[in-house]
Amino acid sequence: MKSLVFALSFLLLAGCASGPRIDTSHPSVNFDNRAQFIVVHYTSASLERSLALLTHGQVSSHYLIGDDKAGTIFKLVDENYRAWHAGESEWQGRTWLNSSSIGIEIVNPGFRDTPTGRVWYPYSEAQIQNLIVLLKDISKRNNISPRHIIGHSDIAPLRKLDPGPLFPWKRLADAGLGQWPNAQAVARQQAVYAQALPSATWFQQELARLGYTTPQTGEFDVATRHVLTAFQMHFRPGRFDGIADAESAAILQVLNQTK
Repeated sequence: MKSLVFALSFLLLAGCASGPRIDTSHPSVNFDNRAQFIVVHYTSASLERSLALLTHGQVSSHYLIGDDKAGTIFKLVDENYRAWHAGESEWQGRTWLNSSSIGIEIVNPGFRDTPTGRVWYPYSEAQIQNLIVLLKDISKRNNISPRHIIGHSDIAPLRKLDPGPLFPWKRLADAGLGQWPNAQAVARQQAVYAQALPSATWFQQELARLGYTTPQTGEFDVATRHVLTAFQMHFRPGRFDGIADAESAAILQVLNQTK
């Protein structure tokens, strides 16, 4: 009798352990990928130091592109997981972009300050070629819009400068990876704004429309100038002083008109 009770108890426990039946015959069509953005960075460190920081430090990234001759791509975090590369960030109203982005770090010192001014370090041809291939692959698999390929300075303009003014955003845009304004349209609109520059309110609203987190104070305050600097560094890297001018206004309007 005891053996029968034991056997029945075992079967009941086994049944509980297997859990409830899960029906998968009604999949929803209402979903999208976790990754909505791709954020590009430079590391400000050597390859060895970058690997150490991104694998055993407090930050991480999905990919790292080395500065060796081949521009080796290191996969550090699976794209299905969240990496810690964006920090406090915002783009198009979305905050803390670690949860919704794929991070790509590129080994590059960034800049050095000299008595004659700040000197920025260029990226190698191998790094850019491999980045383009990687971006095409990631964006295709995750259905990420070219408009959502952005820089760290775009999503955190008050505290970040990377990937810097020597990063070739136009080259990426020519490859279908990002935005770039039409030069003829910019020239036409610049002539208009040269006669009357838009107000601080207009700049703040248009920067926010493009995606930047911008104070809506109606003044060219310190925060707004930081955002304007990040915008210029991306779309007019020849001059990024944070000062509103006709060319910046024209670029901003053309970009928003072609979204």
